[in-house]
Amino acid sequence: SSCISGNIQGATIVDALDTLYIMEMKEEFKEAKEWVEKNLDFNVNAEISVFEVNIRFVGGLLSAYYLSGEEVFRKKAVELGEKLLPAFNTPTGIPWALLNIKSGIGRNWPWASGGSSILAEFGTLHLEFVHLSHLSGNPVFAEKVMNIRKVLNRLDKPEGLYPNYLNPSSGQWGQHHVSIGGLGDSFYEYLLKAWLMSDKTDEEGKKMYYEAVQAIETHLIRKSSRGLTYIAEWKGGLLEHKMGHLTCFAGGMFGLGADGAPNDKTGHHIELGAEIARTCHESYDRTSMKLGPEAFRFDGGVEAIATRQNEKYYILRPEVIETYMYMWRLTHDPKYRQWGWEAVEALEKHCRVDGGYSGIRDVYNNHESHDDVQQSFFLSETLKYLYLLFSEDDLLPFEHWVFNTEAHPLPILHKDDGNKEENQK
Repeated sequence: SSCISGNIQGATIVDALDTLYIMEMKEEFKEAKEWVEKNLDFNVNAEISVFEVNIRFVGGLLSAYYLSGEEVFRKKAVELGEKLLPAFNTPTGIPWALLNIKSGIGRNWPWASGGSSILAEFGTLHLEFVHLSHLSGNPVFAEKVMNIRKVLNRLDKPEGLYPNYLNPSSGQWGQHHVSIGGLGDSFYEYLLKAWLMSDKTDEEGKKMYYEAVQAIETHLIRKSSRGLTYIAEWKGGLLEHKMGHLTCFAGGMFGLGADGAPNDKTGHHIELGAEIARTCHESYDRTSMKLGPEAFRFDGGVEAIATRQNEKYYILRPEVIETYMYMWRLTHDPKYRQWGWEAVEALEKHCRVDGGYSGIRDVYNNHESHDDVQQSFFLSETLKYLYLLFSEDDLLPFEHWVFNTEAHPLPILHKDDGNKEENQK
């Protein structure tokens, strides 16, 4: 999506590299690799989203490298990582959201609370930057993301919750909005995954994750009158009883984190994951097309239904299927494969078009109105998670791989990996 990833061409190609590799589409992978060698250019005079470029491009290149061992991917990933470093030139080291990669000048989204950076954006760099240090032998990448944690740890958190906005100049929170959807989501995911990716040595990441989940349970997780568990949004102490499709990733996150949960809470976290999966399945099941809306509500007598026209669209998003995949691997309850297959049938029926797949403007309608966009995350995440849901558990097993928030697998860094950098130079 050119708007989001600035004018770096090739988002779909780079995002799909590892999917091609995992699906053993060797010819296509070879073609894509040649395209990357010849055409992937970061010397463009373009303003890019640091977050999007990190999760799609850096993440995609890192995975392609770790899966295939092809040096070109490592080289390009590190080169791009270096281009992103000027984003951290702020008084606090909390990076800008937007960066001109030629000039190195950064700024924030004009709409974000008082010039703030966004939690889900600066909080979703950790996994990739740790790997960039690992592969380049340059500690600066890991230092930048560790500093973000330092800033967060010394701040007071309202009710133990992390607001979505943080000012990179003052180092203070913006508005006290908290969400496990759009503006917060992957920050929490990366705390847990940083701990897992470190071979469970990153105690700080672990502590931050489980404390955050405790606060989320207390303040945001609610049950509807008909027994559906959902995660509300928090606006300065007031709850909005709305859940975004993006928030549905949290079922898989709770499941993935269940094993390390403190004081006998493992079963509880698995149950929480299962409950969120069920609620999100209901949001799909209650539409005409059996595909979930962008956001759904639990107020005014409705449950798991979108009530506003601008929330009724489906843009090929992966989060619900992602949760099915995690819950399948963790429990092997056949309903997760059944639910995943319902999504496959709906995608084929309603989203398949001549040139690929398209998003849908209103999932409650009886006839399709296509938006004519195939998001790059459809190939990177939606199709990969479906493929993994119907594959054996030993394809990208959780004991060796952690998925970045764009579903790019990164290897767990074992303590004995030591200086891989040294051997690779």
